[in-house]
Amino acid sequence: MNNGLLVIDKPSGYTSRDVVNIVSRFFNTRKVGHAGTLDPIATGVLVVAVNDGLKLLEYLSEEDKEYIATVKLGITTDTLDVSGNILEKNDNYFVDQSKLKSVIESFKGKYLQEVPLYSSVRVNGKRLYKYAREKEEVVLPKREVEIFDIELLEVNHDEFTFKAKVSKGTYIRSLIRDIGEKINLLCTMKNLRRTKQGIFSLEDSISIQDIENNRFKFIPSKNLLNNYPKVQADSEMEKKIINGAILDNIYGHDTLIFENDKELLAIYGIYQKDNSKIKPIKVFKKRD
Repeated sequence: MNNGLLVIDKPSGYTSRDVVNIVSRFFNTRKVGHAGTLDPIATGVLVVAVNDGLKLLEYLSEEDKEYIATVKLGITTDTLDVSGNILEKNDNYFVDQSKLKSVIESFKGKYLQEVPLYSSVRVNGKRLYKYAREKEEVVLPKREVEIFDIELLEVNHDEFTFKAKVSKGTYIRSLIRDIGEKINLLCTMKNLRRTKQGIFSLEDSISIQDIENNRFKFIPSKNLLNNYPKVQADSEMEKKIINGAILDNIYGHDTLIFENDKELLAIYGIYQKDNSKIKPIKVFKKRD
């Protein structure tokens, strides 16, 4: 059975779900998912898991992401990108590059970001984009996000481009809106490319055509989750782990990875009934 992770360079015009469906059909399995949704207009790194690879997704979704965004000046839209309906337009503007650079860099750090109306975030059990389509009023939630690094790359007469490394849950469309409000310019996202997600980058990626032409290799699970402490298990410990044993927490970590020389064995976490012990959260190697 095919198991593992693929890093796909998602093309523009595809939803993340479209990519999942293509992979699902190719491998003839419904056990396919992805970490970190990309809007149809966006391109770049999309981590896709197949079969047992799904066990890793929740840990990969927590990782930081890096983007290169191009911003169209002089318009705003209801979707916060150029695919939406224009709400406001103004061709009479002046861009002070020094001020723009300063404003962009001022977003470095943590701030409270309002999520876009056209998003899949749920409010009272209903996704926000459904409120938008039904023209129903809703208070948009705000979330604390962190911009780890951000820099202005280029400025043209009607657009500019910047690069940003951000925390999970950051909407670049919203960041662009907030930059525009702070500098008093109408700003809308034109293009977005995700260049990194955690340890994965565009250099690791394959295309949809590579999958369809069977030109790819799964990323071994053992090479992942390097941001968690790892324990090398001997043969006796491996048998206990495969059988789902609860262990004494002699390691001093809330979450840790057990592996052998060749493969990932399990992810362990604190046992809620006894904090001095750890129990398996995900077991990757099955009993013979």
